[in-house]
Amino acid sequence: MKANKFSLAVLLTASITASQAYAVDNVRINGFGNVVMGVTSSDDTFLGYDDNPDFSNESLFALQVSSDISDKLSATAQVLGRGSEDFDVNFEWAYLSYKISDSLTLVAGRSRLPLFTYSSSLDVGYTYHWITAPSVVYNVPFNNLDGVKLSKTGYAGGWDYMVDVAFGQFKGTTLGAENRGENTALISGQISNETFTFRSVYGRTTNTIDLANSEDATAQALGNGFDSLEAAGFVDLADSLRIEQDTGEFVGFSVMYDNFDYFIGAEHTEIKTTNTFANDDEAYYVTVGARFGKWTPALTYENFESSGDVKYTAQIAQIASSGLPPEAVAALSGLAIGSQQSQLSDYSIVTASLRYDVTSGMAIKADISKRSDDVDDNQDATLARLAVNFVF
Repeated sequence: MKANKFSLAVLLTASITASQAYAVDNVRINGFGNVVMGVTSSDDTFLGYDDNPDFSNESLFALQVSSDISDKLSATAQVLGRGSEDFDVNFEWAYLSYKISDSLTLVAGRSRLPLFTYSSSLDVGYTYHWITAPSVVYNVPFNNLDGVKLSKTGYAGGWDYMVDVAFGQFKGTTLGAENRGENTALISGQISNETFTFRSVYGRTTNTIDLANSEDATAQALGNGFDSLEAAGFVDLADSLRIEQDTGEFVGFSVMYDNFDYFIGAEHTEIKTTNTFANDDEAYYVTVGARFGKWTPALTYENFESSGDVKYTAQIAQIASSGLPPEAVAALSGLAIGSQQSQLSDYSIVTASLRYDVTSGMAIKADISKRSDDVDDNQDATLARLAVNFVF
């Protein structure tokens, strides 16, 4: 749901009024922001940046308001403006929480889908050592869920544990088109002690991406191409290639060791949508760093791979024997094969980062990231960023 478009000035005025988190009549107001500048070393584009310094691409500002309605019931709303969207403000979160017991909470409304280790604080750059969380894992179009979520916490055998079960729907954007996930179900579990944290997650949804109505010309042409296959009589093949009411699955796991002097961690995810032109995506990162007073240097390696394998070969072979003119056969076969091969991707990113904690609630960070593409050398790029992250 999209809110009225407030100006950034309105948000800043509100933040000054609420310069510290406070409670008045059971209302609490908190906020956070990221001011990020980035520039690439050449005219290559990387994470939305090019060789012109950009201060808006990953910058954002947010306010979160929560209120206790009763001893067990509370309401939370978070409005967030992103620089990449001219700081137009959207309701990022809007939900009710009911505390069934000290260890069991039910949430209903729009809340963060617990996909990743840092899902709940994904936009709050102050909470982790990177400027932004590793893109190969965290850049997905379905972070929020409209639905219900049940959270169970506890302690057993020297370990704290947390289990989330969620159900609902999501909306996002993929290839410039609306990405809808209906009947989305997810379960995640995490255990931790003083130094180790282990987490795993499994999700399943019924996915539809309306490519024919995409704002991206290439994606729109692809959607229209699938319609052309159907019009030519290859209904089953067109249905196999489209992402329309198809099953999507998400699997992830992570491990982190942190003894407060140094840390090392990794996170791995797999995404696949069956019976579509899209191939399976696999991503992971490994990060290591150390703390020296207010300084935290770190090194992170990321990897992303999508196979680009060609499926439905038997159905595609029927095009050649259909009796269509050679140019039509070539066009339709090329579409069916090319749509799948276009998913081929294999690249890695190495990032050296440095965090300096100015004071409680504010950190300055700098990083340099180098992308190496094993499929297209033209996608190689180097990015430098500087950021200020703050919470209040």
